[in-house]
Amino acid sequence: MAQESTIMLNKGVIEKLKKAKEYERQTYNELLSKMAEFFIRLKSSNQYDEFLHKIQQEKMKEFWDNKEDDSWEKA
Repeated sequence: MAQESTIMLNKGVIEKLKKAKEYERQTYNELLSKMAEFFIRLKSSNQYDEFLHKIQQEKMKEFWDNKEDDSWEKA
């Protein structure tokens, strides 16, 4: 048997949840579970994107911060 809990939600949040439903009889439990799973996946993919961005920043510094480019700016 599943354990259940009661949570208090702001009426504005409830209205957003109503708009987010995929079908009329979808329960808030189903909707929130799906949203949580999506957010967890999104968060982990963002960490990967941030990791790649940090690596790229270091490499781009090598390209941008070099004496050859400085010479061209003064030409």
